[in-house]
Amino acid sequence: MNELLTIKNLSKIYHTKQGETKAIDNFSLNINNGDFIAIVGPSGCGKSTILNILANLDNKSDGEIIFNNDIKMGYMLQQDALFNWKTVLDNCLLGLEINKNLTKKNKQYVLDLLNNYGLKDFINSYPNNLSGGMRQRVALIRTLATKPDLLLIDEPFSALDYQTRLAVSDDVYNIIKQENKTAIMVTHDIAEAISMADKIVILSKRPSKIKKIIDIKLSNKSNPINNRKAKEFSYYYDLIWKEIDHV
Repeated sequence: MNELLTIKNLSKIYHTKQGETKAIDNFSLNINNGDFIAIVGPSGCGKSTILNILANLDNKSDGEIIFNNDIKMGYMLQQDALFNWKTVLDNCLLGLEINKNLTKKNKQYVLDLLNNYGLKDFINSYPNNLSGGMRQRVALIRTLATKPDLLLIDEPFSALDYQTRLAVSDDVYNIIKQENKTAIMVTHDIAEAISMADKIVILSKRPSKIKKIIDIKLSNKSNPINNRKAKEFSYYYDLIWKEIDHV
């Protein structure tokens, strides 16, 4: 696999009137093309901050972020952030419009994504008429529309009920794999991380350091729902649960 991104000794310090707060300390990670990496850890440990720094929405305090070539990134947020006054298609085309790259070819690419992933009949619908799971699929397709090399995914299923969460994690995983994308996902759900990721990064409580990186090797690996039935699943769950700082 070709290396897509290298993170070396990343640190983040927040400055307030009360003093300094170190959020992230000495975070180092290599990401290869095709990786699906999950980052887990206690609440408030800085998981989302890492994604924000990678997306250039927040500044690092120290360390290096080295991209292999000029890669594009897409960011899928906790909330789908769809505009309710725009149709599904117009929501999905928004990034292309903003980047002034709404060509006939790129519009057809988005139409093909909507068709391939079960949204063909909802192109002219509005987000308020969609289920939570369908809204998340639209949000992912909007993110994919600009053809990013790396997807940053921040707790994308947290607002969904359990059944819908399982179904949508399957949808999102399958789309990412079929479109051959590299992904870094932040989640607080250990089972979700094991069922979707190839590698899990466990963070400590603040100041956040990497406690352990675990390669996930499941028998007959397929989609997230079936992966939860793998014989190794409970082993990984127990291993990760014991490593996480419960605060």
